[in-house]
Amino acid sequence: MRIVTAKDYDQMSRKASYIVASRVILNPKCVLGLATGDTPKGLYNELVRLFRAGDVDFSGVTTFNLDEYAGLSPENPQSYHSYMEEHLFRHINIPPEHRHIPNGAAQNIGAECRRYEELIEQAHGIDLQILGLGRDGHIGFNEPDVKFEKGTHHVRLTQSTIEANARFFENRDEVPKSAISMGIKTIMSARRILLLASGPEKAEAIRGAVMGAVTPDLPASVLQLHPNATLIVDEAASAEIMRIK
Repeated sequence: MRIVTAKDYDQMSRKASYIVASRVILNPKCVLGLATGDTPKGLYNELVRLFRAGDVDFSGVTTFNLDEYAGLSPENPQSYHSYMEEHLFRHINIPPEHRHIPNGAAQNIGAECRRYEELIEQAHGIDLQILGLGRDGHIGFNEPDVKFEKGTHHVRLTQSTIEANARFFENRDEVPKSAISMGIKTIMSARRILLLASGPEKAEAIRGAVMGAVTPDLPASVLQLHPNATLIVDEAASAEIMRIK
């Protein structure tokens, strides 16, 4: 895994945007895997800035989001459909038919997982997968477990993840308890992976992901086995690995 350090969150976001934009410039029809949450917001802001400056054109790009809450309609303001519209899609020129996010409101979640996996296969896989990192080392909604899930699947969220997501909802009882997520095999099949981490609360997970054993108990650790994975980490999040070095 290649490790790139940044001074702070803003610099991390800019460096990440240069990597993503260069992929699009070199391959205008590339397939991007997108993440949600607080971490990639700065990256998306930078991509919007580059688009408005005329430096990058997204009209040929196809995207697949990592995950979506189960039980939320795309119109729900807390859905990842709404998140992507707010932070990226409505500001750039990716055609709507090229944007893919799991349907959390699907009546048959199992069928939706299979449909989503088939769409990724039809697109010939993901060229560059963007990932954030949970405090417990989860990527997407692949929570710590006794095994690595392979394909897109229905996952029950851990209490720590539910509590971390509660700040986005007016009522704690509204926080979804499960989600649809790409599996580890799907993520690892991406030709390139870009992992972002910022803040002191991520330092321990970064240490485990970079220097610990590869284990489903810390899902991000599997990225050590990817042949083309890059981690961009700010000073606060890199404190543990810098101290050990």
